[in-house]
Amino acid sequence: MTSRVWVTGFGGFMGSHLVDLLERNGHQVLGTYFPPTAKVGRTAVRGKVGECDVRDRDKVRSLVEEFRPEKIYHLAAQSYPVVSWADPWYTLETNVIGTTNIFEAVKAVGVQCRILNACSSAEYGMVREDDVPVKEGRVLRPLHPYGVSKVSQELLAVQYFENFGIESVSVRIFNTTGPGKVNDVCSEFTKRLVEIEKGIDISGTLRVGNLDARRAITDVRDVIRAFDLALDLATPGEVYNLSGSTVYRIQEIVEMLRGMVDRDFEVKQDPALMRPTDEPIIFGDSTKFKKETGWREEIPLDVTLRDMLDYWRKAL
Repeated sequence: MTSRVWVTGFGGFMGSHLVDLLERNGHQVLGTYFPPTAKVGRTAVRGKVGECDVRDRDKVRSLVEEFRPEKIYHLAAQSYPVVSWADPWYTLETNVIGTTNIFEAVKAVGVQCRILNACSSAEYGMVREDDVPVKEGRVLRPLHPYGVSKVSQELLAVQYFENFGIESVSVRIFNTTGPGKVNDVCSEFTKRLVEIEKGIDISGTLRVGNLDARRAITDVRDVIRAFDLALDLATPGEVYNLSGSTVYRIQEIVEMLRGMVDRDFEVKQDPALMRPTDEPIIFGDSTKFKKETGWREEIPLDVTLRDMLDYWRKAL
């Protein structure tokens, strides 16, 4: 059944992929962005596209009144931990006040609407080796304002459900990558290797940080399928991990990529890329979500990496 769907954060990495999926499934989509971190206004978007700062409560309410969404995928956020230390005010205003504005608008207008609340594995903070795969019941001890803002977002969703019956599902998203991603290890590696392949970077050297760190990585196209399933099949008011099921050492990713590019390259560790609080392993237990929705990953990491290389070959 088709629905009127609002995607906040359409200008971001996940938002643009999600709108593509929703429109392929026949939904009437409103996509909003501010400021864009991905291309917007693409001809592929058949629904409405516009700018909306979720901190602007009047604008948010007017969109809910005019569009009357049946589903909201709330992805708009300041999502970089480093930026959250440089500008905690903007981070908290966007992620916490922005989320409040979404829920308040739905409450005030009185629309019957389910909300997907995009949260983060950053809520857990530092996790010990014997705590993984981390489960939803683990104590939350975020390491930065971004993580704190996502905990707040999640708790707001619970309060609006318990007090006003506004149905929402919160998903704690673990490492996600894919074509169009920037500022994660897979996107940095694939971009640099294409630069070497094309002769843009003549050094022939891939600079790396901590090669021993381990991450469970999910393709964005699998993640957005999970978003779609969540609002139909997950339990309103609940919180779910959304994590890959296979953990990769960063060294393994480098070796996978070595066989995918046309030029050999040297690997050099760069102290500037080493993080003082880098978690040794990030890996979540998605059993609860899988049991309720039937979701499974379909895209293996080698396919994701090949698609990311092809993306950069066209983009550069």
